[in-house]
Amino acid sequence: MAEKKTVHRSSFSIVRFLQPKIGAMPPVRLAYGQVVLRSPVESDWQEWLSLRSHSREFLKPWEPTWGPDVLTRTAWRRRLRGYARDWTNDRGYAFFVFHAENRRLLGGVTFNNVRRGIVQTSSLGYWIGQPHAGQGYMTDAMQAVLRYGFDHLNLHRIEAACVTDNDASRRVLEKSGFRREGLARKYLRIDGHWRDHHTFAILREDVEGARGKATAGDESD
Repeated sequence: MAEKKTVHRSSFSIVRFLQPKIGAMPPVRLAYGQVVLRSPVESDWQEWLSLRSHSREFLKPWEPTWGPDVLTRTAWRRRLRGYARDWTNDRGYAFFVFHAENRRLLGGVTFNNVRRGIVQTSSLGYWIGQPHAGQGYMTDAMQAVLRYGFDHLNLHRIEAACVTDNDASRRVLEKSGFRREGLARKYLRIDGHWRDHHTFAILREDVEGARGKATAGDESD
């Protein structure tokens, strides 16, 4: 039986099961508020296919153009292999977001382009299915991945960007403690067009400062 280690911080928890399958991502599980997060597995394909298909028009304005085979099982397996390579090589870390009670798939969050050395930073990408938007799930998921990024990946800075007219995405970042830093012109090719993006970042010091204020408030009650 695989050994496991559990660490609890307030309403955040992480469980890391050791001895993952060769070529697979370690099945790390995070929990915060209304959601649990874990690395994707082969058996998630059908639910992922259903949610992405249902949400296609909702997601289309904010994502790169979908290829004709993007939802096939073959493409899904390629995706999983890419996730596993990135995880093994410390280049990226992918998580799916599930409802904490019914375990229904809600969306996903991924650390991309992890850079080490004197930078210690990563970009963060995220999506949520149309039926689950606007209910606070992604804000809770952000709290979980930020703690994982700073406490367990030892990042110092986490960056994110959103299309300038994606107000819902901007609100998620602002609620999660990200600060807007600028405008990146024609930053990414989204839905077939080069789009301007607002750029955001959050630092380890930002999160530590927020935790310190929360602890001081608890002690004064």
